Formats: sequence, structure tokens, C-alpha cells
Amino acid sequence: MSNKVIVETSARHVHLTEAQIAILFGEGAALTRKKDLSQPGQFACDERVTLVGPKRSIQNVIILGPARSAGQVEISFTDARTLGIEAPVRESGDIEGTPGIKITGPKGEIQLDRGVIVAKRHIHMTPEDAVKFGVADKQTVSLKIDSVRSAVLGDLVVRVSPKFAAAVHIDTDESNAVAAFGICYGEIIK
Repeated sequence: MSNKVIVETSARHVHLTEAQIAILFGEGAALTRKKDLSQPGQFACDERVTLVGPKRSIQNVIILGPARSAGQVEISFTDARTLGIEAPVRESGDIEGTPGIKITGPKGEIQLDRGVIVAKRHIHMTPEDAVKFGVADKQTVSLKIDSVRSAVLGDLVVRVSPKFAAAVHIDTDESNAVAAFGICYGEIIK
């Protein structure tokens, strides 16, 4: 398993600022940690919001903590069609020129002027992992998925930081297409 890494589904989610959390959930509200995620310090929250697009809405969308410096919504292409939004494929944090969306919570609503993306496939890893796999930060690689519907996914960006844990993140559409359910691994192809 020297060149294999776990594959995780990154389902639709929202990142919010402290100010946005206060508007959506009330002054003084804080995110409630429900479950830790594979990336150190990241967690899924009990709180949920509704995404309101020009066409339809999607309810019960999870918030990931901790609070961020900018609001961002990560969805799949299926979600984008449901909402009626043309979301570009981007790396997380690259939100310039992206569409916005209305987000509603139990105490209020916000209108993001930008920040809706389909997250680019990526692999998180530490610098030690990068040496082990023979890759570099921002390098683009492919990944052979080991599942009942094996496939090769191209155009995965390698993201290297000492704050990361080795894991591939693909969205729900991609996960369903390659049957990446339960514990699934992929082999990095350079």
C-alpha cells in the first residue's frame, strides 16, 4: 500500500465566518462540534443551513468548522443544477469570480456575493507523505480507485502541509460514480 491513500467523500458543505454564524444562528452563537473530520482541527457541526438558489433550495446542509475568514459553499454538479447555479471547479479558497447564494438559518439569512464552487479533486498530505509518494505541492496527478467500479480519476491537485493528514477528497457525484463507499483506497499515478 506504499502508493495508496484513503479516498473520502466530501459531501456538500458550507464554511462560514463568525459574523455569518451570528446572523444565521443568533448573536453569541457558536458552532457545535458533532464529529471530527480526517483533517486535523476540522469538524462537522450540528448546525445546518438551507441553500436558496434561483431554481430550488437544498435543506439541512452541514457546516464545517472552525469558522473561516470568508464564506464558501462546496457543492457537486448535481447540486448546482438543482439550485440553478453555474458553479466552477475550483480549489477551496479560490472564490474570486464565483457565483453567490442565499443561505438561511433559524435566526436569519445572508447573501454571499461569491463563494459557490465545485471543489477540485485533491489529495491532502504532509511533507513526509509527499516524499513517500514522490509528489510535490500543487502537482497534478491521477488516481486509480480500487472499488467494484474501478476507475482512474485525473486532474487531482496535491496539497501539502504539515497540518494535513493523507486523504483524497472527491465530491458526492464522483464518489457515487466510482462506488467509493465505506473504506476505499486509491493508487496515485504520476
